[in-house]
Order: sequence, then C-alpha cells, then structure tokens
Amino acid sequence: MDKRINDAWAILNNADLIVSATQVERALDRLAGQIGDALADRLPVALCIMGGAVVFAGKLLPRLEFPLEFDYLHATRYRDGTRGGEIEWAVLPRKDLAGRCVLLMDDILDEGHTLAAAKSKLLELGAAEVRIAVLADKAIGRKKPVQADFVGLTLPDRYVLGMGMDAYGLWRNLPGIYAMKEQ
Repeated sequence: MDKRINDAWAILNNADLIVSATQVERALDRLAGQIGDALADRLPVALCIMGGAVVFAGKLLPRLEFPLEFDYLHATRYRDGTRGGEIEWAVLPRKDLAGRCVLLMDDILDEGHTLAAAKSKLLELGAAEVRIAVLADKAIGRKKPVQADFVGLTLPDRYVLGMGMDAYGLWRNLPGIYAMKEQ
C-alpha cells in the first residue's frame, strides 16, 4: 500500500494548481444562478454522471433553490486510466424520463464523447430535453460532438484532476483543480 500512497503523492506533486477552491465556489454560485434562471419552473430530473460528477453535483445541487428530482447514471470511458475507450453503461437512470426536462451534470467536457452518448441515450429513453451542466469545459482546440448549456470554468488542454476529476482513480476529492505538468 505504501507504493500506492507514494504514487498518489507523486501525481499531486507533479501538478500545478490552476483553479483554487475559492474560484471553484464562485463558479458554482454563478452556475446555480444560470441554471435556476433557465430551469426553475421546469421540475427537471437532475442526473449526475458517476463517478466524476459526484463532487460537482454534491456542491451544485444545494445551490439550486427550486424543485427537482435527482437520479444518476454511470457511463465511463476511462476506467481509472487517462485515455478514453469505448463507453460502458454501468447504470441507467431509474426515473421515468418520458417527456421530462433533464439536467445532465458532469465534471468536465473534454472531447465530448461520453456526454454526447449520454445525451443521446437520455433522449432515446424519452427525455423531451437534455440540458448539460459541466463544472469545466476543456479548451481542446477542435470541435466537440456536444456543447454544454452551462459551464462553470474553461480549462487549458492539459490533464486535470480535482473536484471529481481524477488521475488513475486518485484525487477526485481535491477542492481545487490541478493540471498535470507537461512531460
């Protein structure tokens, strides 16, 4: 276990803080206001994409001062790595989405494949509308298959961790956002 702990600290020590916890909190406040303005009268189903978005959703939901229902889905491409693969649907929402407005929450819009597939799946399950909220949108310099409706922060095209985002399954619990140093 000591090696795994040492590896974890090595990851963090090889990263730069790019967004402080205070900046994250300000972004969450702004996002909550935007989402409230758009969805307060819609009784949306708020869906968290596990596992990355759990920290983001946990901090955002108490700021949404309007009625909503909550559920989650688990779709992943990373499986504790740093490169995406095929989308794996581990859990689909239990709520009936037919005719509903869905607020889909994820930690980051990177290349957009997972969010595009999730949005498509939710529409296939009967959602009338899917609005996407992300804590962070990574500026990758190329077109993405989906855009977020609500974006907290724009991040550089670096591998990031913290606030739900991880490196090798580690450091989702950081209150700020760090970027791995270029190798």
